[in-house]
Amino acid sequence: MNRRRRSATSIDVARAAGVSQSTVSRALRGDPSVSAATRERVEEAAASLGYVPMESGRNLSTRATKRVGIVAPDLTNQFYPELIEPMRRALDRGGFRTILIPATDQDEQGLRSLANGSVDGVIFMNALLGDRLPNLVAARGVPTVLVNRELDQTSLDTSVVDNYGGAQLVADLIVSLGHERIAAILGPSSTSTSRDREAGFRMQLADHGIPLPSELMFRGSFSHETGSQGIDALLALRKPPTAIFCLNDVVAIGALSALHRHGYTPGKDVTVVGFDDISMASWDVFSLTTVRCGLVTLAESAVELLVQRIADPSREHTRVVTAPELVLRSSHGPHHR
Repeated sequence: MNRRRRSATSIDVARAAGVSQSTVSRALRGDPSVSAATRERVEEAAASLGYVPMESGRNLSTRATKRVGIVAPDLTNQFYPELIEPMRRALDRGGFRTILIPATDQDEQGLRSLANGSVDGVIFMNALLGDRLPNLVAARGVPTVLVNRELDQTSLDTSVVDNYGGAQLVADLIVSLGHERIAAILGPSSTSTSRDREAGFRMQLADHGIPLPSELMFRGSFSHETGSQGIDALLALRKPPTAIFCLNDVVAIGALSALHRHGYTPGKDVTVVGFDDISMASWDVFSLTTVRCGLVTLAESAVELLVQRIADPSREHTRVVTAPELVLRSSHGPHHR
């Protein structure tokens, strides 16, 4: 007869690590009174046994906290608050509280804070291609979803926009306007969004017989400063580009500001196209032509995936892809020969 395997307890961990039960509790809380060597021994024992501590906030009968953690990066980038808010609303409708958790590069520290039983599930917003933490958290039995980003190797539920296809739309638009000297201000190569948007743009330009040489590429973080610095570098070329694809709207807004500083009129002198369609893109001062990635749809799909995973941990993993849409405003225009 098959017997259900008993979940590991703190007593089991204490026995395996050769410490007291109270030391296990203090070590897994990160109590500074526990030495680094002891904490490491306890963490190794907990990991080998698959032990997840039960926090006081967890309902004793259902083992549910009704809390969901959203691992978020620097919120000064307007894209992230605009994705978090519809996720928060969707979670609220499902009876869940949202807990914002700062992103961390330390796998062990992140694992302790996310897999300690204090949340019912986790949504990662800004995972890098080689990140281990989402997979580690999922391996500890915590329902885990990726939104807006993908990993190199994973079988996690994922909600993303078709970044490759959206960038193809941008290339087709720019070429249709007669531009041939076309540049791109790129994001960090460590992200799936940057990888896929760059690949889609480059391949679609190639289909039109137009190259994207290295001198017409500028790479930096997904920030306003990158857009500004990119424009400074591109306008310093002997033959500047007549059209520029910025890999997100925050970069594009920095580019628009820099163009005005140099005395250029976007849409008339230089075409600029962004990606994401954050609310600022529609402001009259920017009127940015961009790719709408459906932030509300992206957010609600991520929450739906997480709720389904919480209800049924054994279900097949799902990748939901939102279709992009080109939004035409005033920052694009025909090439004047």
